[in-house]
Amino acid sequence: MIEIMIDLQGGAKAPLYEKIYTYIKNEITIGKMATGEKLPSTRLLAQNLSVSRSTVEMAYEQLLAEGYIKAEPCRGFFVCDVTELYRLGVRVPEKDGGQEKKRERAGAYGSPGQSPETQEQGKARKRLQGEAAIEIDFSPYAIDTEHFPFNIWRKVHKNVLLDDREELLYAGDGQGEFGLRCAIASYLHQARGVNCEASDIVVGAGNEYLELLLTQILGGGQKVLMENPTYPQAYYTFCNAGYQMEMLSVGDGGIEAEKVRRRNPDIVYMMPSHQFPLGTIMPLKQRLELLKWAAEGENRYLIEDDHDSEYRYRGKPIPSLQSVDTVGKVIYLGTFSKSIAPSLRISYMVLPPVLLERYHRYCGFYSVTVPKMQQEVLRTFIEEGHFERHLNKMRGIYRSKHDFLLGELKKRNWVKDVRGEHAGLHVLVEVRTKLSEQEICALAEKRGVRVHGISEYFICGEEEKRENGGKDDAGDRGCPYPSEEDKGEHARGASRKTAGCPVVVLGYGKLTEAELREGLERLDEVLN
Repeated sequence: MIEIMIDLQGGAKAPLYEKIYTYIKNEITIGKMATGEKLPSTRLLAQNLSVSRSTVEMAYEQLLAEGYIKAEPCRGFFVCDVTELYRLGVRVPEKDGGQEKKRERAGAYGSPGQSPETQEQGKARKRLQGEAAIEIDFSPYAIDTEHFPFNIWRKVHKNVLLDDREELLYAGDGQGEFGLRCAIASYLHQARGVNCEASDIVVGAGNEYLELLLTQILGGGQKVLMENPTYPQAYYTFCNAGYQMEMLSVGDGGIEAEKVRRRNPDIVYMMPSHQFPLGTIMPLKQRLELLKWAAEGENRYLIEDDHDSEYRYRGKPIPSLQSVDTVGKVIYLGTFSKSIAPSLRISYMVLPPVLLERYHRYCGFYSVTVPKMQQEVLRTFIEEGHFERHLNKMRGIYRSKHDFLLGELKKRNWVKDVRGEHAGLHVLVEVRTKLSEQEICALAEKRGVRVHGISEYFICGEEEKRENGGKDDAGDRGCPYPSEEDKGEHARGASRKTAGCPVVVLGYGKLTEAELREGLERLDEVLN
């Protein structure tokens, strides 16, 4: 058993439990406390440090929540393998070389969209319309809000406003505040291996805004190749910009360079570290082949959407594609929607040098779309270590839900296969049934459960057009938003791709274990 002696009197002012937590965390991080070593009991450590037992318990609870230690019944507390955890130090920012001059421009933002109905409003509306209220939604986009650190977020907000800083009222730098971009660059370098400085980053209100901005940087008439199935919002965003869109069905390894060469696009949009919705990981060999293809053309680029990269439950996080790019061909997109909250609406884009120069030339006069005050709050949240702690805590919570869901699915005879596990906030379930995907979703909804079929994420392209006997979902509508008839075609196309078995997407981010079990029991009524 480890002996722990901590000087609680010296050092910075902080609660005693926080000093104990910080000391043990640092000792584990640098390897002085080895994996598997036993920690003193809360009673013994409290006696040795002359503090209350509740103080030690609070420190241990924080270490447990973040995954630094584990508790074994009747045995005690033990050090965990922390190679998977995020450790985000503060990196010294590069000097402001003149390109980071503050552009204090006041400007009006676009009118806010209509707020979505609340859960209670939705239930009331459905009751009036005679529909079943959705009580359990297996949405792959939803996150756990119960464990959001409201107290810390509130404190950071208060501290940002404490000094009545007049500069917070100005629009600020159109590229995003320099301090926030430094914090993001540090996080990306340490957690995702991204090679960038603050000057390479553009901050914006959501990925869709940054993608529209990117179309202005790249110019019109581009041909974009996307994985199929894919993230539909990105597809329709590029459609709205008038880009020529092509889809390429992906397997276990994602897009293959040889197929890309045959299509000859200008841009390839992909999610190599965790493909949405399939959850697959692109092997390094294919990544290097795609980089080689991009390097062969002056105006070829790879867009890396690092979807759900924060949450991986087996092994270390997969390094980004950008981390192995030595020729400046990868455009990196990321967001805080899953790691903090969707309402934060802060995303970021890392541009290679050529495109960064084009950004300054053609779009540098745009006002930033994220309020300066919100940027300052996020910067502080990251720099003070709250983001690191929150990520590690949520990773443990989501892993628990993930493991519970997999355990429950193993008990079901209608589950033929589970794919895309061990990362992200959803899994794919191949269903053994005579029902179609659409019938499963409709019958589940009547029982107050919403599940999503894999066909929702398929886009009918040239390959599917041939399979569908010449029918294409684009028709004469310009940007091909799918009609109800098209959705049926998507479902049938998706079924063909999965050997005739329906595939549903089960998200678990927001649901409790009780809700996960209840939802599956209601699906039992549909599928048994």
